[in-house]
Amino acid sequence: MGSNRRNAEYIMRLNPRSRVPLVDDKVLTKNLAATQAIATPPLFNIMHHHGEVATFQSIVEGREEFAVKPARGSGGGGIMLVFGRKGDGFLKQNGEFISRDEMAYHLYSILSGIYSLEALEDKVIIEGLIHPDPVFGKITYHGVPDIRVIVYRGVPAMAMVRLPTKASDGKANLHQGAIGAGLDIASGELGTAVHGKAIVTHHPDTGNVISGIRVPRWREILVIAAKGYDMTGMGYIGVDLVMDKEKGPLLLELNARPGIQIQLANRAGLWARAKRIDEAPTEAFETAEKRADWSMASFGTGSAA
Repeated sequence: MGSNRRNAEYIMRLNPRSRVPLVDDKVLTKNLAATQAIATPPLFNIMHHHGEVATFQSIVEGREEFAVKPARGSGGGGIMLVFGRKGDGFLKQNGEFISRDEMAYHLYSILSGIYSLEALEDKVIIEGLIHPDPVFGKITYHGVPDIRVIVYRGVPAMAMVRLPTKASDGKANLHQGAIGAGLDIASGELGTAVHGKAIVTHHPDTGNVISGIRVPRWREILVIAAKGYDMTGMGYIGVDLVMDKEKGPLLLELNARPGIQIQLANRAGLWARAKRIDEAPTEAFETAEKRADWSMASFGTGSAA
């Protein structure tokens, strides 16, 4: 599937513009997730106005770790992860020191809309830090790996893990240098991996083999992804999740315009899978659980697509 087909035949046709704000705004997404009993990272506070920046120190009082995010950011822009304190400032994962004034400037920048999708005024989300499941520990450079699932008409169609690298500064963002590793829909096992446009078998920083690792609680992850359709009524979305070592699968965000690089990581095309979903009996799609099970049976290793 190319970008033009994705845009014209899937996004524009299946994602009503009136519903796009439900996935573009992480606060609204959290609220929707709660209606489906889907866990998300714990929310500490939401800042709506510049005047609230003065209260930031009291908001994070006693917290050594937390994440600061723009509600309407994209591609990881504006996200700051704090892993410790030093004086009245903060420490990032790489040990970089962020002063109190620098943090305030960052908060003002988010609120002003520098990182928002349409450069409009935004909100600041302050939430709990994720402690990743150790399953990916040997193939991750710092940061938190995440799982992207493309969901078409409520059915998980394709999935990959995005693995942070030194080049991506520990972020799970393919455009910044993270690795995309395809996931077998039937088992949740990692297979082919791409770094940029190159096929890779080992993580460039840890040197460990990428394929063969299985994501725990895989069916549960696919059911959560399938519920992204129930939450939004949108027919073509990307669902991003993380595996926390204590809390299990957590929904990070939804994406109304998911990229197509996932096809490279899986060495398979989305169009063929979407066609099979269109041809499937409708009774197989009555619930998120049924849609996840149909996907696992239809798109695993050795299937036709």
